[in-house]
Amino acid sequence: MSQSTTTTLGGSPLSIASGLHGRHLTRRLVQLYVGLTLYGVSSALLVRSGLGLEPWGVLHQGLAEKTGLTIGVVSIVVGAAVLLLWIPIRQRPGLGTVSNVFVIGVAMDGTLALVPDVHGLAGQVPLLVLGIVLNGVATGLYIAARFGPGPRDGLMTGLHRLTGRSIRLVRTAIEVAVVATGFVLGGSVGVGTVLYALAIGPLAQYFLRWFAVPEAAPRPEATDRPEAAPRLEATDRPEAAPRLESGGSAPAVRPESDRSVAAEAAARPTAVRPEVAPETPGQAILRP
Repeated sequence: MSQSTTTTLGGSPLSIASGLHGRHLTRRLVQLYVGLTLYGVSSALLVRSGLGLEPWGVLHQGLAEKTGLTIGVVSIVVGAAVLLLWIPIRQRPGLGTVSNVFVIGVAMDGTLALVPDVHGLAGQVPLLVLGIVLNGVATGLYIAARFGPGPRDGLMTGLHRLTGRSIRLVRTAIEVAVVATGFVLGGSVGVGTVLYALAIGPLAQYFLRWFAVPEAAPRPEATDRPEAAPRLEATDRPEAAPRLESGGSAPAVRPESDRSVAAEAAARPTAVRPEVAPETPGQAILRP
């Protein structure tokens, strides 16, 4: 099976405990395991269609034919072997990486036990289309959960980092080798293999956007907090009004009309209710 889309989580190394925090943790865990389960189901549907498998599925089926093991068990063994290859290329697994090894294989064998063989194009073609679309949905679900790439994708990104070759070249080389080996061993290569290769990229990209988990909202800056609101200067406070010094001249008396206008303005309610700053109980400072 080809975990055809990868995430590097910003390029930082992963550990199994990576990402086990945050307010969306429950949703992400559900997405991870639902996605991995559906991936196994979709791979089983491709097997039952009989029209060709995805690249890694060809290898798994070929090995199953030679060993007598179920294709799900072979998937688990191959996934674990690929994961061991992460050690020399210094890749670190996440929770999604380890879960990928086991959940997909178990779901695949379970689905194969429930879904019978289909004969005739009238049944095979819909099963093939359903398997490819469901694989895209599953890929979007489990990768958008951000718990780390699958073993096969990690191998691809690790070799890309070590060799300096492009992701496209590294992936193509790996999957051509996988398909060729699987075909020699008896795996099924057909029109489904070609359709999968053409469709899985756009499907995965679409569903990655559909199932994207929102990032945590950034904390507000200091200017956004209430305590950062500007205070009134000393000249705006009533106690800051100028006093008459001894021997000074008396202020000019305002006309009655001016005093009435000032009184009405003072009685008019303000738009913002002032409050007393708690940190200055002795000198009440008004805040807007």
